[in-house]
Amino acid sequence: MAERERSPSGTGRLLAGVAWLVLLLGLWLWGREATDVPAGASGPATGDMAAAGRPPRGDPPPAHHPLGTAPPQRLDIPALGVRAPVVARGPDERGAPDPPPFDQPGVVGWHAGGVAPGAADTALLVGHVGTGTRPAVFHRVDTLRPGRRIGVVRADGALAEFTVEDVRVVDRARFDAHQAYGPHRAGRAELRLVACGGGFDRASGGCTADVIVSAYLTGTRAGKPTGTVPRPATGTPTRA
Repeated sequence: MAERERSPSGTGRLLAGVAWLVLLLGLWLWGREATDVPAGASGPATGDMAAAGRPPRGDPPPAHHPLGTAPPQRLDIPALGVRAPVVARGPDERGAPDPPPFDQPGVVGWHAGGVAPGAADTALLVGHVGTGTRPAVFHRVDTLRPGRRIGVVRADGALAEFTVEDVRVVDRARFDAHQAYGPHRAGRAELRLVACGGGFDRASGGCTADVIVSAYLTGTRAGKPTGTVPRPATGTPTRA
């Protein structure tokens, strides 16, 4: 009789099971509230490359029809505090867009043999992330996220406004120029910002990967041209 009194009854076991279910449900709901990001709030901290590659919340803005051809004069990236002059550059020994010399860390190079920013197809702008002693113009370009705005002031007085679509790190050992620099959608005016990424390769004297920011034209308005048309910068070809 005493043994039966110490053993839980069927009703007791049922009540204990219900209590456990209620407790587990409460913990699950608490966990969702603790980890969910409220609508309209910022995503993960900058520098999270996985977050940078995800599409922005909501519908992306529609593409603006391409502009005519006009050389770029200045690059504006408000999220990074970048407001940098742009100079025309040729290709480096790999055929990739060549950045300005290291003694011009605050300057952005435009691949002048290709498309002008705002015109149909893909325009390429390249810059350094650092000089070895101090940060350069693109030192935080990998922290850009989809939806961020980029502006390019052109020689025709137009400010071409681009919206970031994605940010990728491309290994130079498996580099595919068409995949990296080709348009994401035919007929759009697109922009690529190219900078050094990954580690340092002592054999080649360059980086092991490239950070590539892809954006597309979403608007235009009157800009404030600098009054000069960029010309090719002089100096020994360098890598980003």
